[in-house]
Amino acid sequence: MTTQAYDPYRWQPRSPRKRAAKAAATVSCAVCLALAALMLLPGLFGYERYVITSGSMTGAYDRGSIVFDEVVPVGDLRVGDVITYTPPSGAGPDGMITHRIDSISTDQLGRPLFRTKGDANEAADPWTFSLDEPTQARVAFHVPYVGYLFAALAIRPVRLLVIGFPALLLALGVLGGLRREAHREARS
Repeated sequence: MTTQAYDPYRWQPRSPRKRAAKAAATVSCAVCLALAALMLLPGLFGYERYVITSGSMTGAYDRGSIVFDEVVPVGDLRVGDVITYTPPSGAGPDGMITHRIDSISTDQLGRPLFRTKGDANEAADPWTFSLDEPTQARVAFHVPYVGYLFAALAIRPVRLLVIGFPALLLALGVLGGLRREAHREARS
């Protein structure tokens, strides 16, 4: 009967626990890379990103969705387009909203006046407004429900956990590898 010397570099089957851990790490990395791509790539192509925080556009864009807006000339806007804008001060909610253009008329100076409506709202918004800039953000596409993750990342403790926990796991993995290597060298 022949015996072989122990070769630490020879392939050995992994335990089910190690296979599950490797699969979980791979899935986690893939999810992180997809989220990073979702955050960074659209901006490189000129898109602006907004998280839908209310239910006024439910049906088209549910709460928690991310809409990606392309900047277009105001003259290109048509009834039915969905835009992200700030309502006139004192007229509506604070902050930006994403609603569909319900009608376009003109004021005394010939400038376009817009009225919007949320798809889930029964009536159009009670205000009209003109756009002072030559361009406007118009929704190009959306990703449902991922906005909850982006909104959560705005909370400092969550952001620390999302960044800190993987960093801790990485550090523990490196320390574990160093410890195993030290034990192998001590046995040699």
